Amino acid sequence: MGVVQALRDTLPNLTIDYLADTALFPYGEQPDDLLTHRIVTLLDAACHELRPDVLVIACNTASTIALPALRERLSIPVVGCVPPIRWAGRVSTTRTVGLLSTAATARRPYVLDLHRQFASDCRLITHGARGLADLAERAFLGDDIPDADVEQELAALFSQPNGDEIDTVGLGCTHYTFLLPAFERLARRPLNWLDPAPAVARQVRTVLETAVSPPDPEMPPPQRLLMTSAPFNAPRLEQAVSRLGFSGWSLFRPVSVTA
Repeated sequence: MGVVQALRDTLPNLTIDYLADTALFPYGEQPDDLLTHRIVTLLDAACHELRPDVLVIACNTASTIALPALRERLSIPVVGCVPPIRWAGRVSTTRTVGLLSTAATARRPYVLDLHRQFASDCRLITHGARGLADLAERAFLGDDIPDADVEQELAALFSQPNGDEIDTVGLGCTHYTFLLPAFERLARRPLNWLDPAPAVARQVRTVLETAVSPPDPEMPPPQRLLMTSAPFNAPRLEQAVSRLGFSGWSLFRPVSVTA
């Protein structure tokens, strides 16, 4: 939902259909071969039904393993969301950068390739923080998150060898947007915190500006929040997503997609 918030800020009149694959959450704990097949078949079916102008993969895990396959399968532009290592390499002065992500994203070859191609002169220190995604989900729903829970995850990054030299931290999971205020408040020194969501929104704007048939602002279609399984806390979810322009949710279960 962090990318949705950034899209709302950048393109307030944009119609957004949001599909959450809640039946297979969290992606970061699933094997790659299962995920690639799941992501491609699910989003192929969704694009066939929803007819979007652009597809945004608002998930680092999904982007790092399925972007090439999706771009080969689909005829519409596909915008991914990947860890901001290239950005970190541009702004770090100590040449030591940190990455907070899911454990699966942290160990993927894609991340190593980003580091080698775009920030090879930087030391990259990663922390695969499985607990942060859950904390971020709770923060989005409006829960008060104990500082100690966030500090524990931050300490796992900064306590690593050379962690005291980190001056820039990239957020490698789109859920972490909702913990960014806590990160900034609890950090023991000034840091560059890089949230890729606004950059994704700007790329979507660029793609749509070149679209042949832009949507008619006078007749916007309904905006849909779709899920592949029913949420456990539906009333609280509905209250939270109302802030992002969704009035409710519904199930999306194309018959051709299996886990």
